[in-house]
Amino acid sequence: MTSISSTSSSAASSAASSASSTSGSTSSTSGTSSTDLASISGTGILSSLGLGTGLDVNSIISALVNAQQAGPQAQITAQTQEDQNQIAGLTGLSTALSGLQSALSELTSSTTYSTYSASFASTTIGSATTLPNASPGTYNINVTSLATAQMRTSSALANTAAVGSGTLNISVGSSTMNIAVSATDTLSSIATSINNSTSNPGVSATVVSGTNGSQLVLTSTSTGVANAFSISASSGSSSGLSALATTLGTPGSNEATDAQLTIDGIPATSASNNVSGVLTGVTMALTATGTSQLTVAQNTTPITTAVNDFVTAFNQYASTVSTLNSYDTTTGAAGVLLGDSTLGAIQSQLSNVLGTSVAGNSIGTLASLGITRNADGTMSLNSQTLSTALTSNPSAVQNLFASSNGIATQLNTLANNYNSSDGILQTRINSLNTDVTNLGAQTTALNARMAVYQQQLVQQYTNLSTMMTSLNNTSSYLTQSLASLNDTSSSKS
Repeated sequence: MTSISSTSSSAASSAASSASSTSGSTSSTSGTSSTDLASISGTGILSSLGLGTGLDVNSIISALVNAQQAGPQAQITAQTQEDQNQIAGLTGLSTALSGLQSALSELTSSTTYSTYSASFASTTIGSATTLPNASPGTYNINVTSLATAQMRTSSALANTAAVGSGTLNISVGSSTMNIAVSATDTLSSIATSINNSTSNPGVSATVVSGTNGSQLVLTSTSTGVANAFSISASSGSSSGLSALATTLGTPGSNEATDAQLTIDGIPATSASNNVSGVLTGVTMALTATGTSQLTVAQNTTPITTAVNDFVTAFNQYASTVSTLNSYDTTTGAAGVLLGDSTLGAIQSQLSNVLGTSVAGNSIGTLASLGITRNADGTMSLNSQTLSTALTSNPSAVQNLFASSNGIATQLNTLANNYNSSDGILQTRINSLNTDVTNLGAQTTALNARMAVYQQQLVQQYTNLSTMMTSLNNTSSYLTQSLASLNDTSSSKS
Protein backbone atom coordinates (compact mmCIF):
# COMPACT_ATOMS: atom_id res chain seq x y z
CA MET A 1 0.00 0.00 0.00
CA THR A 2 1.45 3.37 -0.97
CA SER A 3 1.18 6.48 1.23
CA ILE A 4 -0.93 9.44 0.09
CA SER A 5 1.04 12.67 -0.38
CA SER A 6 -1.95 14.96 -0.82
CA THR A 7 -5.68 15.12 -0.16
CA SER A 8 -8.28 16.61 -2.48
CA SER A 9 -10.63 19.31 -1.26
CA SER A 10 -13.63 17.01 -1.85
CA ALA A 11 -12.07 14.27 0.33
CA ALA A 12 -11.38 16.87 3.00
CA SER A 13 -14.95 18.14 2.85
CA SER A 14 -16.33 14.60 3.08
CA ALA A 15 -14.08 13.75 6.01
CA ALA A 16 -15.03 17.05 7.69
CA SER A 17 -18.71 16.25 7.33
CA SER A 18 -18.14 12.76 8.77
CA ALA A 19 -16.06 14.13 11.63
CA SER A 20 -18.73 16.72 12.48
CA SER A 21 -21.46 14.06 12.62
CA THR A 22 -19.40 11.83 14.96
CA SER A 23 -18.44 14.73 17.26
CA GLY A 24 -14.79 13.83 17.41
CA SER A 25 -15.20 10.04 17.82
CA THR A 26 -12.50 7.75 16.37
CA SER A 27 -12.79 4.46 14.51
CA SER A 28 -10.61 1.34 14.74
CA THR A 29 -9.65 -1.62 12.58
CA SER A 30 -9.23 -5.23 13.62
CA GLY A 31 -6.03 -5.53 15.58
CA THR A 32 -5.17 -1.80 15.26
CA SER A 33 -6.36 1.13 17.35
CA SER A 34 -7.20 4.56 15.86
CA THR A 35 -4.32 6.92 15.26
CA ASP A 36 -3.71 9.23 18.20
CA LEU A 37 -2.96 12.65 16.76
CA ALA A 38 -1.70 13.97 20.05
CA SER A 39 1.28 11.64 19.71
CA ILE A 40 2.41 13.17 16.43
CA SER A 41 5.27 15.63 16.59
CA GLY A 42 4.28 19.11 15.54
CA THR A 43 0.50 18.81 16.08
CA GLY A 44 0.32 21.12 19.06
CA ILE A 45 -1.10 23.80 16.75
CA LEU A 46 -4.20 21.72 15.97
CA SER A 47 -6.15 23.34 18.78
CA SER A 48 -5.69 26.68 17.08
CA LEU A 49 -6.41 25.38 13.57
CA GLY A 50 -10.05 24.98 14.34
CA LEU A 51 -10.24 28.67 15.24
CA GLY A 52 -9.34 29.56 11.69
CA THR A 53 -11.40 26.99 9.83
CA GLY A 54 -14.25 26.18 12.12
CA LEU A 55 -13.57 22.46 11.56
CA ASP A 56 -12.88 19.56 14.00
CA VAL A 57 -9.44 18.97 12.50
CA ASN A 58 -8.44 16.16 14.90
CA SER A 59 -11.47 14.05 13.94
CA ILE A 60 -11.02 14.78 10.25
CA ILE A 61 -7.41 13.60 10.20
CA SER A 62 -8.22 10.53 12.33
CA ALA A 63 -11.01 9.57 9.95
CA LEU A 64 -8.80 9.99 6.88
CA VAL A 65 -5.92 7.93 8.35
CA ASN A 66 -8.18 5.19 9.65
CA ALA A 67 -9.98 4.95 6.33
CA GLN A 68 -6.67 4.62 4.54
CA GLN A 69 -5.34 2.01 6.98
CA ALA A 70 -8.45 -0.11 7.55
CA GLY A 71 -8.39 -2.18 4.34
CA PRO A 72 -4.73 -3.28 4.35
CA GLN A 73 -4.74 -3.88 8.10
CA ALA A 74 -7.86 -6.01 7.86
CA GLN A 75 -6.18 -8.16 5.21
CA ILE A 76 -3.04 -8.55 7.36
CA THR A 77 -5.05 -9.43 10.46
CA ALA A 78 -7.21 -11.95 8.63
CA GLN A 79 -4.20 -13.65 7.04
CA THR A 80 -2.34 -13.75 10.36
CA GLN A 81 -5.30 -15.37 12.09
CA GLU A 82 -5.66 -17.90 9.29
CA ASP A 83 -1.95 -18.79 9.49
CA GLN A 84 -2.09 -19.15 13.27
CA ASN A 85 -5.13 -21.40 13.01
CA GLN A 86 -3.29 -23.55 10.46
CA ILE A 87 -0.22 -23.74 12.73
CA ALA A 88 -2.38 -24.82 15.68
CA GLY A 89 -4.14 -27.45 13.57
CA LEU A 90 -0.95 -28.87 12.05
CA THR A 91 0.74 -28.93 15.46
CA GLY A 92 -2.22 -30.85 16.89
CA LEU A 93 -2.03 -33.31 14.01
CA SER A 94 1.72 -33.71 14.57
CA THR A 95 1.18 -34.42 18.27
CA ALA A 96 -1.45 -37.04 17.47
CA LEU A 97 0.88 -38.71 14.97
CA SER A 98 3.69 -38.71 17.55
CA GLY A 99 1.50 -40.65 19.96
CA LEU A 100 0.70 -43.14 17.22
CA GLN A 101 4.40 -43.46 16.34
CA SER A 102 5.25 -44.33 19.96
CA ALA A 103 2.77 -47.19 19.87
CA LEU A 104 4.08 -48.32 16.47
CA SER A 105 7.65 -48.36 17.81
CA GLU A 106 6.45 -50.69 20.55
CA LEU A 107 4.84 -52.96 17.97
CA THR A 108 7.94 -53.11 15.77
CA SER A 109 10.51 -53.51 18.57
CA SER A 110 12.16 -56.92 18.68
CA THR A 111 12.12 -56.87 22.50
CA THR A 112 8.30 -56.95 22.44
CA TYR A 113 8.49 -60.40 20.87
CA SER A 114 11.64 -61.63 22.67
CA THR A 115 10.24 -62.27 26.13
CA TYR A 116 10.06 -65.90 27.22
CA SER A 117 9.18 -67.82 30.35
CA ALA A 118 10.76 -71.06 31.54
CA SER A 119 9.54 -73.40 34.26
CA PHE A 120 10.16 -76.89 35.58
CA ALA A 121 7.22 -79.24 35.91
CA SER A 122 8.70 -80.17 39.28
CA THR A 123 10.06 -77.13 41.10
CA THR A 124 11.96 -79.32 43.55
CA ILE A 125 15.03 -79.43 41.30
CA GLY A 126 15.15 -75.67 40.79
CA SER A 127 13.89 -72.78 38.69
CA ALA A 128 14.74 -71.18 35.36
CA THR A 129 14.98 -67.74 33.76
CA THR A 130 15.28 -66.69 30.12
CA LEU A 131 17.04 -64.22 27.85
CA PRO A 132 15.67 -62.69 24.61
CA ASN A 133 17.52 -65.32 22.53
CA ALA A 134 15.66 -68.27 24.08
CA SER A 135 13.73 -70.65 21.88
CA PRO A 136 10.35 -72.12 22.74
CA GLY A 137 10.43 -75.83 23.45
CA THR A 138 10.11 -78.64 26.00
CA TYR A 139 13.21 -80.36 27.42
CA ASN A 140 13.75 -83.34 29.73
CA ILE A 141 16.28 -82.41 32.43
CA ASN A 142 18.02 -85.01 34.61
CA VAL A 143 20.29 -83.63 37.36
CA THR A 144 22.57 -86.34 38.78
CA SER A 145 24.74 -84.12 41.01
CA LEU A 146 25.03 -80.50 42.10
CA ALA A 147 28.12 -78.32 41.98
CA THR A 148 29.88 -78.03 45.34
CA ALA A 149 32.71 -75.96 46.78
CA GLN A 150 35.88 -77.47 48.16
CA MET A 151 36.31 -77.44 51.96
CA ARG A 152 39.33 -78.58 54.03
CA THR A 153 39.72 -78.69 57.82
CA SER A 154 42.94 -78.63 59.88
CA SER A 155 43.78 -80.66 62.96
CA ALA A 156 42.67 -79.28 66.33
CA LEU A 157 44.95 -76.96 68.31
CA ALA A 158 44.58 -75.09 71.55
CA ASN A 159 42.81 -71.75 71.04
CA THR A 160 45.88 -69.69 71.89
CA ALA A 161 48.53 -72.06 70.53
CA ALA A 162 51.06 -70.66 68.07
CA VAL A 163 51.28 -72.63 64.84
CA GLY A 164 54.84 -71.84 63.84
CA SER A 165 56.56 -69.43 61.45
CA GLY A 166 56.95 -69.56 57.67
CA THR A 167 54.81 -68.96 54.56
CA LEU A 168 51.56 -70.56 53.49
CA ASN A 169 50.99 -70.72 49.70
CA ILE A 170 47.32 -70.99 48.67
CA SER A 171 46.47 -71.30 44.96
CA VAL A 172 43.29 -71.38 42.88
CA GLY A 173 44.06 -72.09 39.26
CA SER A 174 46.99 -69.87 38.26
CA SER A 175 46.45 -67.35 41.09
CA THR A 176 48.39 -67.69 44.35
CA MET A 177 48.52 -65.78 47.62
CA ASN A 178 51.44 -66.05 50.02
CA ILE A 179 50.57 -65.66 53.70
CA ALA A 180 53.50 -64.78 55.96
CA VAL A 181 53.07 -66.44 59.36
CA SER A 182 55.07 -65.30 62.43
CA ALA A 183 56.15 -67.47 65.34
CA THR A 184 53.35 -66.08 67.50
CA ASP A 185 50.46 -66.42 65.01
CA THR A 186 47.50 -68.58 65.98
CA LEU A 187 44.91 -70.23 63.73
CA SER A 188 42.68 -67.20 64.29
CA SER A 189 45.30 -64.68 63.15
CA ILE A 190 46.17 -66.87 60.13
CA ALA A 191 42.46 -66.92 59.14
CA THR A 192 42.34 -63.13 59.40
CA SER A 193 45.41 -62.78 57.18
CA ILE A 194 43.87 -65.07 54.54
CA ASN A 195 40.54 -63.22 54.48
CA ASN A 196 42.19 -59.77 54.37
CA SER A 197 44.75 -60.58 51.69
CA THR A 198 44.43 -58.37 48.58
CA SER A 199 45.69 -61.29 46.47
CA ASN A 200 43.16 -63.81 47.78
CA PRO A 201 42.30 -66.03 44.76
CA GLY A 202 38.95 -67.21 46.11
CA VAL A 203 39.30 -68.85 49.51
CA SER A 204 37.44 -68.10 52.73
CA ALA A 205 38.92 -68.97 56.13
CA THR A 206 37.22 -69.43 59.48
CA VAL A 207 38.07 -70.98 62.85
CA VAL A 208 35.70 -73.42 64.53
CA SER A 209 36.20 -73.90 68.26
CA GLY A 210 34.97 -77.37 69.17
CA THR A 211 35.38 -79.78 72.10
CA ASN A 212 38.80 -80.86 70.83
CA GLY A 213 40.10 -77.29 70.38
CA SER A 214 40.30 -74.86 67.42
CA GLN A 215 40.30 -75.97 63.81
CA LEU A 216 41.00 -73.85 60.69
CA VAL A 217 38.43 -74.37 57.92
CA LEU A 218 39.20 -73.27 54.34
CA THR A 219 36.38 -73.10 51.77
CA SER A 220 36.39 -72.13 48.09
CA THR A 221 34.24 -69.05 47.53
CA SER A 222 32.93 -70.54 44.26
CA THR A 223 31.69 -74.01 43.39
CA GLY A 224 33.17 -76.30 40.77
CA VAL A 225 36.35 -78.22 40.18
CA ALA A 226 38.00 -75.25 38.47
CA ASN A 227 37.65 -73.22 41.67
CA ALA A 228 39.29 -75.79 43.99
CA PHE A 229 42.36 -74.66 45.94
CA SER A 230 45.73 -76.18 46.79
CA ILE A 231 47.91 -75.32 49.80
CA SER A 232 51.54 -75.78 50.76
CA ALA A 233 54.20 -74.35 53.07
CA SER A 234 57.33 -72.75 51.66
CA SER A 235 60.70 -74.34 52.35
CA GLY A 236 62.13 -73.13 55.63
CA SER A 237 58.76 -73.07 57.30
CA SER A 238 58.47 -74.54 60.79
CA SER A 239 57.33 -78.09 61.29
CA GLY A 240 54.06 -76.87 62.85
CA LEU A 241 53.19 -74.70 59.83
CA SER A 242 54.25 -77.48 57.42
CA ALA A 243 52.01 -79.93 59.25
CA LEU A 244 49.11 -77.49 58.97
CA ALA A 245 49.69 -77.12 55.22
CA THR A 246 49.89 -80.90 54.77
CA THR A 247 46.60 -81.47 56.60
CA LEU A 248 44.79 -78.73 54.64
CA GLY A 249 46.33 -79.96 51.38
CA THR A 250 45.08 -83.52 51.77
CA PRO A 251 41.81 -84.35 49.93
CA GLY A 252 38.85 -85.23 52.11
CA SER A 253 35.17 -85.83 51.81
CA ASN A 254 34.21 -82.27 50.84
CA GLU A 255 35.97 -81.83 47.54
CA ALA A 256 34.87 -79.51 44.69
CA THR A 257 32.51 -81.00 42.13
CA ASP A 258 30.73 -79.77 39.02
CA ALA A 259 27.02 -80.07 38.44
CA GLN A 260 26.21 -83.08 36.29
CA LEU A 261 23.06 -83.18 34.19
CA THR A 262 21.59 -84.29 30.89
CA ILE A 263 19.27 -82.35 28.56
CA ASP A 264 17.18 -84.69 26.46
CA GLY A 265 19.90 -87.28 27.10
CA ILE A 266 22.78 -84.98 26.14
CA PRO A 267 25.33 -84.80 29.01
CA ALA A 268 26.49 -81.43 30.32
CA THR A 269 28.48 -80.07 33.25
CA SER A 270 28.61 -76.72 35.03
CA ALA A 271 30.94 -75.31 37.66
CA SER A 272 27.94 -73.43 39.06
CA ASN A 273 24.47 -74.56 40.00
CA ASN A 274 23.24 -71.58 37.98
CA VAL A 275 23.63 -73.40 34.71
CA SER A 276 23.85 -71.05 31.70
CA GLY A 277 25.17 -71.50 28.20
CA VAL A 278 24.07 -75.12 28.05
CA LEU A 279 20.55 -74.39 26.78
CA THR A 280 20.48 -71.26 24.59
CA GLY A 281 18.86 -68.29 26.30
CA VAL A 282 18.01 -70.25 29.48
CA THR A 283 19.61 -70.21 32.92
CA MET A 284 18.70 -73.05 35.28
CA ALA A 285 19.12 -72.47 39.00
CA LEU A 286 19.53 -76.05 40.28
CA THR A 287 18.75 -76.82 43.91
CA ALA A 288 18.48 -80.61 43.98
CA THR A 289 19.09 -83.73 41.94
CA GLY A 290 16.25 -85.35 40.08
CA THR A 291 14.35 -85.41 36.79
CA SER A 292 11.85 -82.85 35.50
CA GLN A 293 10.50 -81.40 32.30
CA LEU A 294 11.52 -77.83 31.45
CA THR A 295 9.11 -75.80 29.29
CA VAL A 296 10.26 -72.64 27.51
CA ALA A 297 7.39 -70.58 26.05
CA GLN A 298 7.03 -67.15 24.56
CA ASN A 299 5.51 -64.62 26.95
CA THR A 300 2.73 -62.96 24.97
CA THR A 301 1.84 -60.34 27.59
CA PRO A 302 4.15 -57.65 26.07
CA ILE A 303 2.62 -58.32 22.64
CA THR A 304 -0.91 -58.00 23.99
CA THR A 305 0.04 -54.76 25.72
CA ALA A 306 1.62 -53.39 22.55
CA VAL A 307 -1.47 -54.18 20.45
CA ASN A 308 -3.77 -52.56 23.01
CA ASP A 309 -1.51 -49.50 23.15
CA PHE A 310 -1.64 -49.27 19.35
CA VAL A 311 -5.45 -49.34 19.28
CA THR A 312 -5.63 -46.72 22.04
CA ALA A 313 -3.11 -44.43 20.32
CA PHE A 314 -4.87 -44.76 16.97
CA ASN A 315 -8.23 -43.89 18.53
CA GLN A 316 -6.70 -40.80 20.13
CA TYR A 317 -5.29 -39.86 16.73
CA ALA A 318 -8.69 -40.46 15.08
CA SER A 319 -10.40 -38.26 17.68
CA THR A 320 -7.97 -35.41 17.00
CA VAL A 321 -8.44 -35.74 13.24
CA SER A 322 -12.22 -35.75 13.66
CA THR A 323 -12.03 -32.41 15.46
CA LEU A 324 -9.60 -30.87 12.97
CA ASN A 325 -11.72 -32.02 10.02
CA SER A 326 -15.16 -31.33 11.51
CA TYR A 327 -18.06 -29.24 10.24
CA ASP A 328 -21.18 -28.29 12.23
CA THR A 329 -24.11 -27.92 9.84
CA THR A 330 -26.13 -26.11 12.49
CA THR A 331 -23.63 -23.41 13.43
CA GLY A 332 -21.47 -23.50 10.32
CA ALA A 333 -18.35 -23.89 12.49
CA ALA A 334 -15.55 -25.75 10.72
CA GLY A 335 -12.41 -27.47 11.98
CA VAL A 336 -9.18 -25.61 11.26
CA LEU A 337 -7.98 -28.33 8.84
CA LEU A 338 -11.29 -28.99 7.09
CA GLY A 339 -10.44 -29.75 3.46
CA ASP A 340 -6.68 -29.62 4.13
CA SER A 341 -4.81 -31.56 1.46
CA THR A 342 -2.08 -32.83 3.79
CA LEU A 343 -4.59 -34.18 6.29
CA GLY A 344 -6.53 -35.78 3.48
CA ALA A 345 -3.39 -37.48 2.13
CA ILE A 346 -2.44 -38.82 5.57
CA GLN A 347 -5.92 -40.20 6.15
CA SER A 348 -6.05 -41.86 2.76
CA GLN A 349 -2.61 -43.46 3.03
CA LEU A 350 -3.16 -44.66 6.61
CA SER A 351 -6.46 -46.21 5.61
CA ASN A 352 -4.81 -48.04 2.71
CA VAL A 353 -2.14 -49.54 4.97
CA LEU A 354 -4.64 -50.54 7.67
CA GLY A 355 -6.70 -52.41 5.10
CA THR A 356 -3.77 -54.14 3.44
CA SER A 357 -2.99 -57.85 3.59
CA VAL A 358 0.54 -58.99 4.47
CA ALA A 359 1.67 -61.46 1.84
CA GLY A 360 2.76 -64.86 3.13
CA ASN A 361 1.33 -64.27 6.61
CA SER A 362 -1.10 -66.88 7.92
CA ILE A 363 -3.18 -64.19 9.69
CA GLY A 364 -3.06 -61.79 6.76
CA THR A 365 -5.02 -58.74 7.96
CA LEU A 366 -5.74 -56.73 11.08
CA ALA A 367 -9.38 -57.80 10.90
CA SER A 368 -8.36 -61.45 11.14
CA LEU A 369 -6.41 -60.57 14.30
CA GLY A 370 -9.50 -58.97 15.84
CA ILE A 371 -8.76 -55.31 15.00
CA THR A 372 -11.60 -53.71 13.05
CA ARG A 373 -12.49 -50.16 11.96
CA ASN A 374 -15.64 -48.43 13.20
CA ALA A 375 -17.86 -46.05 11.24
CA ASP A 376 -16.41 -43.04 13.08
CA GLY A 377 -12.86 -43.96 12.06
CA THR A 378 -11.80 -45.46 15.39
CA MET A 379 -10.66 -49.05 16.01
CA SER A 380 -12.06 -51.89 18.11
CA LEU A 381 -10.10 -54.89 19.40
CA ASN A 382 -11.51 -58.37 19.98
CA SER A 383 -9.26 -59.54 22.83
CA GLN A 384 -10.31 -63.18 22.48
CA THR A 385 -9.40 -63.29 18.79
CA LEU A 386 -6.00 -61.76 19.59
CA SER A 387 -5.41 -64.19 22.46
CA THR A 388 -6.22 -67.18 20.26
CA ALA A 389 -3.78 -66.01 17.58
CA LEU A 390 -1.02 -65.45 20.15
CA THR A 391 -1.58 -68.87 21.68
CA SER A 392 -1.54 -70.72 18.38
CA ASN A 393 1.08 -68.75 16.43
CA PRO A 394 2.78 -65.78 18.12
CA SER A 395 5.43 -65.61 15.40
CA ALA A 396 2.71 -64.92 12.82
CA VAL A 397 1.49 -62.00 14.93
CA GLN A 398 5.02 -60.64 15.03
CA ASN A 399 5.37 -61.04 11.28
CA LEU A 400 2.01 -59.31 10.67
CA PHE A 401 3.19 -56.21 12.50
CA ALA A 402 6.99 -56.10 12.51
CA SER A 403 8.25 -57.77 9.32
CA SER A 404 9.76 -55.61 6.58
CA ASN A 405 6.33 -55.33 4.95
CA GLY A 406 4.41 -55.62 8.23
CA ILE A 407 1.51 -53.27 8.92
CA ALA A 408 3.18 -51.50 11.85
CA THR A 409 6.39 -51.14 9.84
CA GLN A 410 4.51 -49.53 6.94
CA LEU A 411 2.52 -47.24 9.23
CA ASN A 412 5.67 -46.13 11.04
CA THR A 413 7.40 -45.29 7.76
CA LEU A 414 4.36 -43.34 6.58
CA ALA A 415 4.02 -41.40 9.83
CA ASN A 416 7.73 -40.57 9.84
CA ASN A 417 7.53 -39.16 6.31
CA TYR A 418 4.98 -36.64 7.52
CA ASN A 419 6.10 -36.10 11.10
CA SER A 420 9.90 -36.10 11.16
CA SER A 421 11.85 -32.90 11.84
CA ASP A 422 12.15 -32.36 8.08
CA GLY A 423 8.81 -33.96 7.21
CA ILE A 424 5.85 -32.42 5.45
CA LEU A 425 4.07 -31.20 8.60
CA GLN A 426 7.07 -29.44 10.12
CA THR A 427 7.97 -27.92 6.76
CA ARG A 428 4.48 -26.42 6.51
CA ILE A 429 4.56 -25.20 10.11
CA ASN A 430 7.94 -23.54 9.53
CA SER A 431 6.61 -21.85 6.38
CA LEU A 432 3.52 -20.55 8.19
CA ASN A 433 5.61 -19.20 11.05
CA THR A 434 7.73 -17.34 8.52
CA ASP A 435 4.58 -15.91 6.95
CA VAL A 436 3.33 -14.72 10.37
CA THR A 437 6.67 -12.99 10.94
CA ASN A 438 6.45 -11.32 7.54
CA LEU A 439 2.89 -10.17 8.25
CA GLY A 440 4.11 -8.58 11.46
CA ALA A 441 6.70 -6.70 9.44
CA GLN A 442 3.96 -5.57 7.04
CA THR A 443 1.97 -4.20 9.99
CA THR A 444 5.02 -2.26 11.15
CA ALA A 445 5.57 -0.87 7.66
CA LEU A 446 1.87 0.05 7.33
CA ASN A 447 1.97 1.93 10.63
CA ALA A 448 5.05 3.82 9.45
CA ARG A 449 3.33 4.82 6.20
CA MET A 450 0.24 5.97 8.10
CA ALA A 451 2.43 8.11 10.37
CA VAL A 452 3.88 9.84 7.28
CA TYR A 453 0.38 10.25 5.80
CA GLN A 454 -0.82 11.74 9.07
CA GLN A 455 2.00 14.27 9.09
CA GLN A 456 1.10 15.26 5.54
CA LEU A 457 -2.50 15.90 6.58
CA VAL A 458 -1.37 17.93 9.56
CA GLN A 459 0.74 20.10 7.26
CA GLN A 460 -2.15 20.59 4.83
CA TYR A 461 -4.52 21.68 7.58
CA THR A 462 -1.85 23.90 9.07
CA ASN A 463 -1.60 25.67 5.72
CA LEU A 464 -5.38 25.85 5.48
CA SER A 465 -5.64 27.33 8.97
CA THR A 466 -3.01 29.93 8.17
CA MET A 467 -4.79 30.89 4.97
CA MET A 468 -8.19 31.08 6.67
CA THR A 469 -6.79 33.22 9.47
CA SER A 470 -5.28 35.58 6.91
CA LEU A 471 -8.57 35.76 5.02
CA ASN A 472 -10.48 36.41 8.24
CA ASN A 473 -8.08 39.20 9.16
CA THR A 474 -8.42 40.72 5.70
CA SER A 475 -12.18 40.43 5.89
CA SER A 476 -12.24 42.14 9.26
CA TYR A 477 -9.99 44.94 8.00
CA LEU A 478 -12.14 45.52 4.95
CA THR A 479 -15.31 45.49 7.04
CA GLN A 480 -13.86 48.01 9.45
CA SER A 481 -12.57 50.21 6.63
CA LEU A 482 -15.94 50.17 4.88
CA ALA A 483 -17.69 51.04 8.09
CA SER A 484 -15.26 53.89 8.68
CA LEU A 485 -15.88 55.28 5.17
CA ASN A 486 -19.64 55.09 5.69
CA ASP A 487 -19.35 56.96 8.96
CA THR A 488 -17.23 59.67 7.35
CA SER A 489 -19.67 60.08 4.48
CA SER A 490 -22.61 60.37 6.82
CA SER A 491 -20.97 63.11 8.90
CA LYS A 492 -20.23 65.25 5.84
CA SER A 493 -23.81 65.12 4.75
